Amino acid sequence: MQLNAEFKTQSNYRIQESYHKIASCMQLLSEAEIWFSPNAQLNSVGNLVQHLCGNITQYILSTLGKQADHRNRNAEFAISGTKTKQVLLQQLQEVIDKSIAIIDALSNEALNEQYQVQVYQLSGIGIVLHVTEHLSYHTGQIALLTKLITQKDLGFYAGLDLNKK
Repeated sequence: MQLNAEFKTQSNYRIQESYHKIASCMQLLSEAEIWFSPNAQLNSVGNLVQHLCGNITQYILSTLGKQADHRNRNAEFAISGTKTKQVLLQQLQEVIDKSIAIIDALSNEALNEQYQVQVYQLSGIGIVLHVTEHLSYHTGQIALLTKLITQKDLGFYAGLDLNKK
């Protein structure tokens, strides 16, 4: 089915796009700034990246890829300052690369099959959509934190005329 192929292509594109935005932000931040949080209600960039690795692993690698689920969600937010930005980016890139391979390999049946993940019952399409949306959501938070810390324009759309119709 051509629609499912296009869905997978577009989802993988958006997943990779979010990774590149996160990597760009992290390059602007120092090791200490990766773990900075303005207040107790906000997560640091480092914690958000760990959380994304856990979420993507649980939803794509474990559920759709049928790998063991060893996620400790609370630890993603509790660990602070123990990993360098290089390690965090490498972990995120590995999880994304594996996820894209799994998404690419999904059959039409697997995309439509129902799965139990966390407290949710989702189709394969629902899982891929969740991961894409969740990653994008936290990418926006990482971008905002980076702008607050560095006081710089991130240049995500530099050279593009977004007013073009």
